[in-house]
Amino acid sequence: MLTGTNYNPDVLSCIANLSSDEVFTPPQLVNQILNMLPKEIWSDRMATFLDPGCKSGVFLREIAKRLDKGLEDQIPDRQRRMNHIFKNQLYGLAITELTSLLSRRSVYCSKTANGKYSVCEIFDTPEGNIRFQRIEHAWDGTKCRFCGAPRALFDREEGLETHAYTFIHTKKPEELFDLKFDVIIGNPPYQMTGGAGGSSDSSIYHLFVQQAIKLRPRYAVFITPSRWMAGGRGLDEFRTQMLNGGHLRSLTDFPDSGDAFPGVQIKGGICYFLWDGAHNGACNVTRVTGGEEHLQRNRQLDEFDVFVRDARALGILRKVLSKKEPSVLELVSGDTPFGIATNFEDWTEKRGSGKIALHLIKKGKRTIGFIKRGEIRKNTGAIDVWKVLVPEAYGAGETFPHQILGKEIVAAPPSACTQSYLVVAPFRSEKAAQSFASYYRTRLFRFLVSLRKITQHALRSTYRWVPQQTWNRAWTDDLLYEKYGLTGEEIAFIELMVRPMEVGDE
Repeated sequence: MLTGTNYNPDVLSCIANLSSDEVFTPPQLVNQILNMLPKEIWSDRMATFLDPGCKSGVFLREIAKRLDKGLEDQIPDRQRRMNHIFKNQLYGLAITELTSLLSRRSVYCSKTANGKYSVCEIFDTPEGNIRFQRIEHAWDGTKCRFCGAPRALFDREEGLETHAYTFIHTKKPEELFDLKFDVIIGNPPYQMTGGAGGSSDSSIYHLFVQQAIKLRPRYAVFITPSRWMAGGRGLDEFRTQMLNGGHLRSLTDFPDSGDAFPGVQIKGGICYFLWDGAHNGACNVTRVTGGEEHLQRNRQLDEFDVFVRDARALGILRKVLSKKEPSVLELVSGDTPFGIATNFEDWTEKRGSGKIALHLIKKGKRTIGFIKRGEIRKNTGAIDVWKVLVPEAYGAGETFPHQILGKEIVAAPPSACTQSYLVVAPFRSEKAAQSFASYYRTRLFRFLVSLRKITQHALRSTYRWVPQQTWNRAWTDDLLYEKYGLTGEEIAFIELMVRPMEVGDE
């Protein structure tokens, strides 16, 4: 145990993150990731490595340590070995000018690669193999055609960072270094501010992974948010590519990002994976919760359109789906069901003639206002039926057991709601609507939703695996457990994961 003056901490384990988008990777985690690569690669003097999103340089630094040891017999002279490794094997693209300086200092032990104190003696340029070039976004109207960055935010004057990352702002990434890379590895930026419109951010980490795969390396190794597994705007194609491609050999999933990045909370958790160009088959999946690892060998990732993170859920899901009942999805509306935004304010507190009830959230509290019927031009057929309103977002930051979904509202006709809710309809009577509400509150209903709900948002697609029932009775978990033939062990797992929700819960 190191104490007192003998303790010499690694500065890269202490450094603070620039932002929630630019998360520095702890050295310990980097080495766990590097352990996925075959051991023989560390003694391959021809192997080349690229980090396309350098922040601290920690990936290249830790790779250099392994190559230094692995090439001792082939290149006995230490300085010649260092020169070879840094000049011919390690390459990086920094995401900002600041991180380029930090990365060079970490990797070359000098702010300039050709400086007096650089561990490599044969570079003739200050940047060495860690490059940064300020480039501009490629504007296509109001957005960048490469990353979706909004022009209003990122069309900046010279001297300011554009966050137009080099690796994903080219159609020919192979020309960046004019090299064939064996390993492309890193922790890329996660999202682009405002890229999804308004105040909503868009994911960009998948663009780094896809660009890497286009280069056809032997291995692509990345750490990213886990939300691609079951959701995320613009991630459908990427999810299909990853789950159906057959190239994922190893996947480690942290449902709580704090288990990997202490003090950092990323909704839905984070993961890292090994993409192997020569592999075509099952994947070994490790789920890490509370510091404990749970290995799931030979998972078939293409069994469903999304990835079920916990293998214990698969038997339950298969039993439910085996009955081939219609999905609740057929009753659930899309986003903004009546075309009324969350921040809509043109409503009154009094009903008045010709007005209908509008369910909304004001200052964090549910309330009912009234608007003229004629103001609703979308989904007008749902105004005059019994319906159940379900929150569009809930949770994702709560601890186990989860509630998964927020409290429902049984809404009498005529009524509508803002974007804060989705609409489940139509129901022929209040009794039928109340029957659905009782079903919605069951643990099994919310458990099935949880398999597709990886962030706080519960969009229409998250209800795909929930089967419809007959709407003529009050539903309980006991009735549902019996109907689907669940075992005591399966029931215990559901009740471990999902807490009860009674009438009145939020």
